[in-house]
Amino acid sequence: MNRFRLAIQRLDVAALPAPPSFFSFPTTLILTRFLKFLLLLSILLLTVFAQGQSLNEQKLADYKKAIRERSQKIVYTLGITDSNKQVKLTELLSEQYFCLNEIHESAKTDIAAIKTKALAKEFADVEIKARAEKKSAALLHRHKRFVTQLKRKLTDEQVDKVKDGMTYRVFPITWAAYQEMLPNLTTEQKDRLYTWLKEARELAMDAESSEKKHAVFGKYKGKINNYLSAAGYDMKKEGEEWQKRVKQRAAQKSAPSN
Repeated sequence: MNRFRLAIQRLDVAALPAPPSFFSFPTTLILTRFLKFLLLLSILLLTVFAQGQSLNEQKLADYKKAIRERSQKIVYTLGITDSNKQVKLTELLSEQYFCLNEIHESAKTDIAAIKTKALAKEFADVEIKARAEKKSAALLHRHKRFVTQLKRKLTDEQVDKVKDGMTYRVFPITWAAYQEMLPNLTTEQKDRLYTWLKEARELAMDAESSEKKHAVFGKYKGKINNYLSAAGYDMKKEGEEWQKRVKQRAAQKSAPSN
């Protein structure tokens, strides 16, 4: 036993091979692969973000181009020959369109967020109503500011042309149609219709889309028709008779002259 112990003590421990490390090689490999994965993931995310940002920038650029072209068409109807004034008016109109869109989109985002909350319907309705009122106040403020700026630069007739241009000329077309359809309107009735249609135009100027602008006029047309029906007019019959007169005039214009 003593000899065995002595033999063990004489062993050169340093000369023995080191025991294999269980974690050294696999850990290095796993770490390297993990870092490569993180790098690739980062590149992918940055690429997706850059593409999304590029799409958003392109969308914004396209929108600004569209509202500028729309504004230019309206300005061209004003008969202004001063090119600098044309440019300034185009910028003013473009800014108005852009700001109106910002107001509408901001309200949509906020209302959508309210709807995702875990609120009872009555509380959600209160918040949505408050946000809608805030939007209406912002639109009114923007509307007044815009009209004031127009009046400083244009005549009353030109201001009306801008308003009509922003609302697809629904006001003058509808006003002319009512007068033609109902030639026996009293002065009081004409004043009432004219006032309502102008009011509709003011509201429609701030609506967010063509569909919404026409919807504003549609609401006021319903109001006008109810008013005229109460005054004794058969609006269905009057409309049919008017259409007959319109077709007769069209036929006369297309008929060959002798």
